[in-house]
Amino acid sequence: MKRPFIQIFPLCALAGAIALAASATVHAEPERVINVSLPLGPESQQGIGVLKFGEELERLSDGRLVIEPHYDNALGAEREVVEGMGFGLIDAGISSTGPMGGFVDQFLLFDLPYVFENHDHAYAFLDSEHGEQLAQLAEEQMNVKILAWMENGFRHNTNSVRPIEHPSDLEGINHRTQESRVQVDTWEALGANATPMAWTEVYTALQQGVMDSQENPLPTIYDVNFFEVQDYLNMTQHVYSPAPLMMGLDLFNSFPEEDQAIILEAAQIALPVQREASQELENRYLGQLEELGMTVTHPDLAPFREAVKPVIDKWAPTVGEDLVNAAINYEH
Repeated sequence: MKRPFIQIFPLCALAGAIALAASATVHAEPERVINVSLPLGPESQQGIGVLKFGEELERLSDGRLVIEPHYDNALGAEREVVEGMGFGLIDAGISSTGPMGGFVDQFLLFDLPYVFENHDHAYAFLDSEHGEQLAQLAEEQMNVKILAWMENGFRHNTNSVRPIEHPSDLEGINHRTQESRVQVDTWEALGANATPMAWTEVYTALQQGVMDSQENPLPTIYDVNFFEVQDYLNMTQHVYSPAPLMMGLDLFNSFPEEDQAIILEAAQIALPVQREASQELENRYLGQLEELGMTVTHPDLAPFREAVKPVIDKWAPTVGEDLVNAAINYEH
């Protein structure tokens, strides 16, 4: 009567060993943890996109590749992060294109005012051969790989002085721009006193009255609590701001082709999720910012477009007149 027991015991032991092995596989350490820099927090339009990218990356690689997000500029300001990726000091990150125009003239396109009419216009252009060409320039001149053209969204003005109904209302207002020569020219054309300033310094400058005004997409305005230090939200929609998800090119090239394909696929799956979240947050936060006490204005944009035409004329030769015209007139 003992023989059946002797036969069964090894099978039980084998089953237990298999279960332990499976458990060990599930909980095994990933082969690579990719550090990703974000200027904003996990609930922002940037955070939603990056976390979706990380989720898909882990799924597609069976847990071999994972990300570790670093929020609120923990790894440095945007320009430092872009440079860090190029030098191999930072793995990956999402950044506005503002600082990138300092490396590649063609990226100044995204600082030019009133180029894109709406989201569909911007998406069609970025997802075309023009977006591919810009990504190639980023590889050649910045040593970074653009994985997906995520977005910050359309930018709007806030200030602590007065509502903006007409460009003349900006006269005498001290306005912070990104570190972009085009943006300085744009806001000076609109009548403001424009000063470039690193993103990490902006809230304090507004709080202390060193600056009166800034501009950003609505989800960013909400995420950073600008409503605490700004009274007026003006829906100027003057610039569409991409936020490309990028990786250091040397790091990307160090992965085998199979993993490169997985990284790109994960980014492309996350892209529409991020864009949809960005638009949803923009609609949601418009009402919430008003509820939080900001005075919202919807100015007629025609005088603003007219005032900044000299900026487009000035910078089109630098950016590339063909690229500027392609962007403005792209069918969508």
